[in-house]
Amino acid sequence: MIGCLCIHGFTGAPYEVEPLVHYLQERTDWVFRVPTLPGHGDTLALKGIHYEEWLEYAELELKKLIETCDEIYVIGFSMGGLIAGYLAAKYPVDKLILLSAAAYYMNPKQLFSDVKGIAADMLKGNLVKNELFQRYKRKIKETPFAATWQFRRLVSYIKPLISQINVPTLIAQGECDGIVPLKSAEYLYRTIPAKQKKLTLIKESKHHICHCEEKDALFSQVYDFLKEP
Repeated sequence: MIGCLCIHGFTGAPYEVEPLVHYLQERTDWVFRVPTLPGHGDTLALKGIHYEEWLEYAELELKKLIETCDEIYVIGFSMGGLIAGYLAAKYPVDKLILLSAAAYYMNPKQLFSDVKGIAADMLKGNLVKNELFQRYKRKIKETPFAATWQFRRLVSYIKPLISQINVPTLIAQGECDGIVPLKSAEYLYRTIPAKQKKLTLIKESKHHICHCEEKDALFSQVYDFLKEP
């Protein structure tokens, strides 16, 4: 039996990876676990949460799969990608998928372009239709600075472990991502020593890669990679 753990990003929730989960569920009989990390979900409660709690929770979810499954795949989005890499370096994971994984964060050029788009829609009175603005306005209001600091600590803690990942790895990155720059994917590809690894760039995708217009092509690549012997 194959078990697949899917991990969302910072200030996010399972919805960030659910389109991919549904795609894989329709084509496999795998066991999926899609947890909500402490302090995350539809309502954020990040005050007082430390990054170690995110790692420990992900480890518990992985151990549940290891107890019942013969083969383990881990998929992580954004911060969840780093957590997925941490798990792959530490536990018997068979394959790893990193989606917009945040080894680096903030792409100033693309972020400026996105902010310009939001400003233009605001002037036109179309802000309610701006998907990017609607997605992030709640997160900005509900994310305490201390939680952002915990995210930064998590990145610093996990980055030295990237060189210990020796499982087949697929790295996917949107070229229009304003949150995680392209150099993050390039760094991961360069640093992970696994013999079987692949970097795929999604030309029109912003940060939420599982919700981009090219998601079906991405999901097909993920499926094919996981099905390869």
